[in-house]
Amino acid sequence: MVSPAAPKRAALGGSFLSGATGRLLPASVPFRYFGAATLFHLAAWLLLLATADAWPGWHGGLGWPLATLHLITLGTLLASAIGASLQLLPVATRQPVRWPRLPALLWWLYVPGVALLVCGMGTARVDWLAAGAAMVITALLPFAVLLGLNLLAARGMAGVVLHGWGAQAALALLLISAAALVALWTGHPLLDRDSARGLHLVAGVFGFMGLLAFGLSYVLLPMFTLGRVPDERRQVIAGGVALLAVALAAAAPLQHAFALPLRAAALLAGAAALLLHLRLVRAILASAMRRDLGIAGRLMAGGWAGLALALVAAAVALVAAPDSPAGRLFALAAVLGWLLSFLLGVLQRILPFLASMHAAQGQRRPPTPSALTLTRALNWHAVAHALALALLAAGLAASSPVLLRIAGAVGSLGALCFAAFFAVLLNRLRLSRAGEG
Repeated sequence: MVSPAAPKRAALGGSFLSGATGRLLPASVPFRYFGAATLFHLAAWLLLLATADAWPGWHGGLGWPLATLHLITLGTLLASAIGASLQLLPVATRQPVRWPRLPALLWWLYVPGVALLVCGMGTARVDWLAAGAAMVITALLPFAVLLGLNLLAARGMAGVVLHGWGAQAALALLLISAAALVALWTGHPLLDRDSARGLHLVAGVFGFMGLLAFGLSYVLLPMFTLGRVPDERRQVIAGGVALLAVALAAAAPLQHAFALPLRAAALLAGAAALLLHLRLVRAILASAMRRDLGIAGRLMAGGWAGLALALVAAAVALVAAPDSPAGRLFALAAVLGWLLSFLLGVLQRILPFLASMHAAQGQRRPPTPSALTLTRALNWHAVAHALALALLAAGLAASSPVLLRIAGAVGSLGALCFAAFFAVLLNRLRLSRAGEG
């Protein structure tokens, strides 16, 4: 008599690290993307400080507010996503990057392209903007190929892979909408302004970055907390609802006659996706050996709260006037409150973790992640980040350049603290390698 098979136990987050050192890129590859993201983050707050007078009267066209926004989205969020996905997905999927030298080469195209694009937006130089956009798009296409090859070779991890392919589809829409906006600004429209802007926002914030943030959480949180990986079937269900929300939201700006019901349906699906995602996060924490992630965990929790606030603001914006404060609060909550807060919390854990893995190569006593971390700088950064977001929200609601300038100053201080953490981390990694050598 054959006994029934025992149910398969969920893997622990630490199992992702088995043999991980053989799948690491050279340290200079991911850290150059994270370094660029750190500098762009500081530049965004400094630019807000310098151009606060231009913000109250801005209504979405070219100018320094748009440039500042793209320093965050392209410069900080997307650069970090490139570095994290090309390094951490291979670790989790046990598949090395196919062409490890290519990401290093792409950095030399992507980072100068972002800088040129941002300068073109701020100065309304369409030729600079178009050249920068061409460089960024050219760099992102090979990145998408590398990410796709890794997803194709992945075994298991159905939920993470589903989120990854959803992010890939959103990246395609992001690049198409970016090209449409550039064509619009150069006088050769492919889509009308509202359609191109709406598709660009959804594809970038909720599609590519949002789906990556959800999917990679099922790898990173078990790894950080030493908890169990969530059930794959539940990951797939949560991912399917999130994909539905993004698809509905992406269709809305392209179907003007049905825009309102599509946006309402997208909001309902988005709220359901967030609830399902948070249930999976709660399951990870319930099984965790290390439940308190400190300041990093609080920033990640603040990010989820920012997403909830963005959904509420979007619901208000559905019935409010086109220029109501709800629209600005939605963009602020989604980009800075959710994605930036969550990313900064994750980076506080990823960067020391990756540095310690690189330091461990060839060493008998490698430094621990905590030994590489400047904790005080991260504490100051978290306080300044939260205060800057509150001041920015108040400044936008009141159309107050004074409050916006103070927000820029406080945000710059926080970004300097984060940059100090990153610089000290790299220096301690260098000293560790030199001391062992």
